[in-house]
Amino acid sequence: MAGAGGFLACHEGFHVKLSWISERGLVVPHDNPAGLARRVLQVGFPEVEDCAAAEGGVLVHLLPGHAPGAALLKLLQTAGPTVDTAPARLVEIPVRYGGSDGPDLAELAARAGMTEGAAVRLHSAAEYRVLFLGFQPGFAYLAGTPAVLAAPRLTTPRAQVPAGSLAIGGPYSGIYPGVSPGGWRIIGRTERVLFDAGREPAALLAPGDRVRFLPL
Repeated sequence: MAGAGGFLACHEGFHVKLSWISERGLVVPHDNPAGLARRVLQVGFPEVEDCAAAEGGVLVHLLPGHAPGAALLKLLQTAGPTVDTAPARLVEIPVRYGGSDGPDLAELAARAGMTEGAAVRLHSAAEYRVLFLGFQPGFAYLAGTPAVLAAPRLTTPRAQVPAGSLAIGGPYSGIYPGVSPGGWRIIGRTERVLFDAGREPAALLAPGDRVRFLPL
């Protein structure tokens, strides 16, 4: 049985730093989490139940009673940042910025020393990449937010954030797939459905996707 904490696994001259987060969950640091997760799933290691991109690495979920084998550890150790060379999909998402759809836009623009229009142009001109999904089903953490627009989460989270709300939390941008409490700074809203359990795939965005926002 595994316990919480980290260890260094060594097999045939290579080593991998692993951190247990549960009895069957391992986190492995990597510069291209989405690519490495896809590669692990493509290989189909017999001890792996699932593998998903996480912040700064991958989460490997093992089958009950299994330990990471030498072949899996070798891939995790030797896979470089270009482990997955599949072309990234581009997803364009129309957004209504500001007003009642983006109640925090004015404050963020003021913090950045620019007008709301300039903030919208800056945010929508950037290209974002999906690092990983979490918080809610289909909620994508997007890297690429211009540094000047990065902002801390609200001291007191809102009790209810509308579905489709585009928001900034720290260095990330993200869209709330469903109505929920939330502490990110809301700057706009989209009508795109981020998660639909009856759709295949259910989540609109996947790790590794590129995202562009189109102001309406």
